[in-house]
Amino acid sequence: MTQDIQKKIERLRTQIRNCDRLYYVLNQPEISDRRYDELFAELKKIEQQHPELITADSPTQRVSGEPAAGFAAITHPEPMLSIDNTYNADELKAFDQRVAKSLKTDSCEYVVELKIDGLAISLRYEAGLLTSAATRGDGLTGDDVTANIRTIKSIPLRLCGNGIPDVLEVRGEVYMPKKSFAELNELRAEAEQTFFANPRNAAAGSLKLLDARITAERRLAFFAYSTGQVSEPLADTHYETLQKLKNFGLPINPNISRAGKINEVIDICLSWDKRRSELDYQTDGMVVKVNQFRSQQLLGATGRAPRWCISYKFPAEQAQTKLISIDVQVGKSGALTPVANLEPVLLAGTTVKRASLHNFDEVKRLDVRLGDTVIIEKAGEIIPQVIEVIQKNRITSATKPIEPPKKCPACGKAVAKDENGVYIRCTNDCCPAKIKEQITYFAARDQLDIEGLGPAIIDQLVEKKLVMEPADLYKLTKQDLLKLERMGDKSADNLLNAIKKSETKSHARIIAGLGIQHVGIQIAEILAERYGHTAKLMGAKQKELAEIDQIGPVIAKSICDYFEKWRERIKELLTYFNPQTEKIAISHKLTGKTIVVTGSLENLTRNQIEQLIKDNGGKISSSVSKKTDFLLAGENPGSKLEKAEKLGVTVISEKEFVEMINKL
Repeated sequence: MTQDIQKKIERLRTQIRNCDRLYYVLNQPEISDRRYDELFAELKKIEQQHPELITADSPTQRVSGEPAAGFAAITHPEPMLSIDNTYNADELKAFDQRVAKSLKTDSCEYVVELKIDGLAISLRYEAGLLTSAATRGDGLTGDDVTANIRTIKSIPLRLCGNGIPDVLEVRGEVYMPKKSFAELNELRAEAEQTFFANPRNAAAGSLKLLDARITAERRLAFFAYSTGQVSEPLADTHYETLQKLKNFGLPINPNISRAGKINEVIDICLSWDKRRSELDYQTDGMVVKVNQFRSQQLLGATGRAPRWCISYKFPAEQAQTKLISIDVQVGKSGALTPVANLEPVLLAGTTVKRASLHNFDEVKRLDVRLGDTVIIEKAGEIIPQVIEVIQKNRITSATKPIEPPKKCPACGKAVAKDENGVYIRCTNDCCPAKIKEQITYFAARDQLDIEGLGPAIIDQLVEKKLVMEPADLYKLTKQDLLKLERMGDKSADNLLNAIKKSETKSHARIIAGLGIQHVGIQIAEILAERYGHTAKLMGAKQKELAEIDQIGPVIAKSICDYFEKWRERIKELLTYFNPQTEKIAISHKLTGKTIVVTGSLENLTRNQIEQLIKDNGGKISSSVSKKTDFLLAGENPGSKLEKAEKLGVTVISEKEFVEMINKL
């Protein structure tokens, strides 16, 4: 009897896998969604009755039952390199000339593929079974996102067909279809949650969720575009390899072309620039690859990118629409920012209804008026902005220029323009809009990182006058939180725990969270390194601050003005903080190692980490070279990271540095 049941289970699994392949890989579905659901439900019911027959590769086992505690690290057997960019036909021709010169040939076949705007992923199959999945990370090590990857139905848990290598590492792009993206943002709007800026961010965020059950609801998709480690070669060319992957049941993008001349490559790129809006996913360019693997090996790679591959980036998409009205937003410093409300228009794969006008000097420069036809563009394919007014389409000359507000739209108090600046600011320190933005900024990820303290909760806390400054967050009680709408016992406990957790954040993050004009996390890190404690920074003189590298007189004045005004408030806030640093072993484990430190660190100041390097026998260098053993990179690492990647220098994070010291 059990044998009969096992045969039935395998028959159902084979049917479902075949349906997935027809739907996701071949785009040739043979049964209805309803029939598919019936097959799936039947399999699930039998497995529930016979749990001893459940296997990891069963279609029912895509979603894990409980949230993960965190992401482990996976080292890539072969590095996941970046791709250099080109932006016009001449640069593509220059790439072709470099290839021809290196290969000493005038004929080279290329493969031209759409550059999917998603998240690069490495899938590892052993004996045809999916065993692990990792993000690109720093190219050498990525996050283990296997549980989340298993929820994506276009990724087979078991490969099919003949000739499958014992080990097959598949590289590809996880993306969110435009339809799924629109539905996700609709749900977030209903829940009063912040929208995702674009499908790429949504896909990346979905793969970083600790609860795979939520990831499963996001309807992500996948295209394979290359291989990494393979126990035996699949083919002699990249194009043939992709066809092999397709035969194994992996989805490859159907819009892949081969070209024998660079002019053909250029024509393909230009044609897709015009047609990309037809696709159900975002693409920001094309990828051009030398087809022959032998030629790829001869061309080799730099420290960060292969010489046989180049990306052609599409120019930013533009669209015409009509300006309906202008809202004025109030920022954390009181800056009034005009935002254009537009007739909805499709731009770069999303419907745009609002666009930035930056400031009222820009409004005057553009001479934008209500009812105007305007051209909008997405800066970096993310933030829509008005870049031009089509004057000839202006309906009537009777329309008046838009005047800057004389009062704050949020509180009705006086506004003033920055001396020698462009911003108009609300002068009211008790302006509720300013306070909301200040608290939002204070709690954001790059500052105090208070999880769960979103805009909807902050709005209520300020409106009920429970929070009027950052220190008030640390006075909140459970009873206070339970007064808020949609706040239950568990949510209140979680938020209080998140606030408590923030009390151990570093002084760099505390300084950044204060919202001092011109002081972001990078400047905050410099100040924390110099003064150690925020209280000591409060006593610094303007002249002294101005002499610090990267600070200067403008930032120095801003810091001193801020503390002069808010000294007592900040003193109270600091009573709630007790920054913690990990205990790190002291030895000679780094003897002979040269380390460069760059970017903003989370838990240790630059002085602290450099002292630890010295204490452990290491040598600190200010510049990256071939002699550099490690680049310790925090947030916003700048050009040193690029140089390290180019030279093949190992890049590590602050956390990895601490682990390395304690394990060596």
